[in-house]
Amino acid sequence: MSGQPPALEIRGLHAWYGESHILHDVNLVVNQGEVVTLLGRNGAGRTTTMRAIMGLTGARKGSIRINGVEAINLPTYKVAHLGIGYCPEERGIFASLSTEENLMLPPSVSSTHQGMSVSEIYAMFPNLAERKNSQGTRLSGGEQQMLAVARILRTGARLLLLDEISEGLAPVIVQALARMILTLKAKGYTIIMVEQNFRFAAPLADRFYVMEHGQIVETFAAAELTEKMPVLNELLGV
Repeated sequence: MSGQPPALEIRGLHAWYGESHILHDVNLVVNQGEVVTLLGRNGAGRTTTMRAIMGLTGARKGSIRINGVEAINLPTYKVAHLGIGYCPEERGIFASLSTEENLMLPPSVSSTHQGMSVSEIYAMFPNLAERKNSQGTRLSGGEQQMLAVARILRTGARLLLLDEISEGLAPVIVQALARMILTLKAKGYTIIMVEQNFRFAAPLADRFYVMEHGQIVETFAAAELTEKMPVLNELLGV
């Protein structure tokens, strides 16, 4: 592992939507193969951080290095080509296409890593195999969420940004998503999650960053979770 740049390194990041200054001097590092969770209340700036990484906010300043490459001034499609996949909260499934047609759409974004084959996807998500001919609109919320993540895995992206993937889903689906994250981690993927569902995120993450008012206010490793719980209760009301 030594000698490899971090998968993601953010330094002094500020971001705006129009006149609104949302992110204030955000600094964080995610190493290759880590699962990192951004915690915080709604409006703390976690989704904006994800969107800023992808170049989807308004003005940005600071540094965002992806696998050692400076991306702060790159357009979104070029950011994606650095091997990064973003799964936003709204999922963006093509309703008129079948599950399998949705899976066939994504272009490759990586010159070094091949995306997962459709058969590998079906092995990881048996639900999707069963529903491969179903239209996007016919899928349950959980199946749509699996499809949204699976679509990114087809692109060859190895750095995944997952925004609230467990939100509003049945416990059995949330468990399946947790297994998926552990499987991807074992395969060497790097994952950054925004999660309200602390019980889902806590056993999966190697490290945590806590955001408040567009800033990182706390960072700690999984091993420190128990001793940090009083602080988290105060910051998050978990």
